[in-house]
Amino acid sequence: MLDFTSFLRDADRNQAMNKKLEPKPIIPVILCGGTGTRLWPLSRASYPKQYWPLYGDGEETLLQQTYNRLHGLKGLAEPLLICHESHRFIVAEQMRQIDVEPNAILLEPIGRNTAPAIGVAALKATEKGDDPLLLVLAADHIIHDQTQFIRTVEAGRTNAEGGRLVTFGIVPTKPETGYGYIEACQPLQNEALKGVPISRFIEKPDIQTAKEFLKDTRFTWNSGIFLFKASAIISELERLAPEIVSCCRASLDQEIPDLDFFRLEREAFAKCPNLAIDVAVMERTKLGTVLPLDAGWSDIGSWNALWETADKDENGNVLRGHVIADKSNSCYLRSEHRLVVGLGLENLVVVETDDAVLIAEKNQAQNVKNIVKVLESEGRPEGIAHRKIYRPWGNYTGVVQGSRWQVKRIEVKPGASLSLQMHHHRAEHWVVVKGTALVERDGEKSLISENQSTYIPLGCKHRLSNPGRMPMELIEIQSGTYLDEDDIVRFEDRYGRIQQMNINTSTQL
Repeated sequence: MLDFTSFLRDADRNQAMNKKLEPKPIIPVILCGGTGTRLWPLSRASYPKQYWPLYGDGEETLLQQTYNRLHGLKGLAEPLLICHESHRFIVAEQMRQIDVEPNAILLEPIGRNTAPAIGVAALKATEKGDDPLLLVLAADHIIHDQTQFIRTVEAGRTNAEGGRLVTFGIVPTKPETGYGYIEACQPLQNEALKGVPISRFIEKPDIQTAKEFLKDTRFTWNSGIFLFKASAIISELERLAPEIVSCCRASLDQEIPDLDFFRLEREAFAKCPNLAIDVAVMERTKLGTVLPLDAGWSDIGSWNALWETADKDENGNVLRGHVIADKSNSCYLRSEHRLVVGLGLENLVVVETDDAVLIAEKNQAQNVKNIVKVLESEGRPEGIAHRKIYRPWGNYTGVVQGSRWQVKRIEVKPGASLSLQMHHHRAEHWVVVKGTALVERDGEKSLISENQSTYIPLGCKHRLSNPGRMPMELIEIQSGTYLDEDDIVRFEDRYGRIQQMNINTSTQL
């Protein structure tokens, strides 16, 4: 006869045992900050390198690759992303493209380095009483060997679950002076993948010191990849950098929900010390553990580094876009728009965008950041923004501009709509060249098809929408005494930008 009491007791015991066997959830914390100025003219403040498809032959961006390479990791949860508020729609759209619904997207009003970013992520991850593992990743790294990367992360799980702060040291392949180093307390074993306590962190060494490090398996490059329990990093931050935790808590306590985003309160977050997690915690804690990571890692900090990591043709060239190379060797040639022809070139980087062309010797290419500083000091738009500007509803591209007029190409995504708005200083002509536009002018709505046009006079309350299933494109001709993007008065907006205007008076988002 079946003993239901024993049956239920055994079922409860089995359920409890299975729960214990389940791996602790791992939340990827993807840090999307940084402008990547050494990859100018492609990477700019308005659209940094992590949002470009720089590695491989496909269309996946570095950010998308950062999450996708985690597939196969046990207990993988949806990511928690941290980005500047001006990039929020780019991040959300790129996650949507790979069918990922983030745990949260935290918006930084200003950059405050990695310690505050990791601090707010850990506090956010524990706000409901959970204590997951956090896998901290930069959005702009390349990993060639995904299988070995997953294997190494899994090897660090036991140390992390035991309260250690795990970092992954990159096994050096050359005497590199551009990276910081981690010294382990004893030699590291690549195959065994055992965590070893950290002895010290070393700043970027000179070439002779780097050569000595290469001979000693205790030394690895500092990758900036971490694995730890949320409670463990919060505890060490509270002990070693309490001001960071208090400012992060205050910014989260006053966070403002904005659609699918969480906007950190500006004044509280601005008070956070501007410190890297290495300086704030890892160089001072006694809980640091390092595991060797030998998976083909690169942070692609320069065009030369990107050339080194890419597949090359028989002449050592990397060719991207509409490019022809003849009698050229060891070059990186990239075209975003126009045809680029390289004839008899050697060791050069050539990058073409719609408004700038970079030509540099490969070993000088990292100094392009100095050019960006010059452009910014002169107020040149090429230093910070592309002609193509992304918005939550689509994008627009500046085509040509005069003193009192300019022409733009506007693309609106299916079902998307611009805000209901008005301009004080300019009028606009719209000519639809692809699809159908729904136009609202002072309360009256009409459909405008291809090759049809409409006029938006100065002061007219208007809205542009795409009611179709395909992208809609139109040409906009603006004329007036003032043509900058801050001549916008918004009345209704499905993307929360009226609220953003009230927060910090910015109308350019």
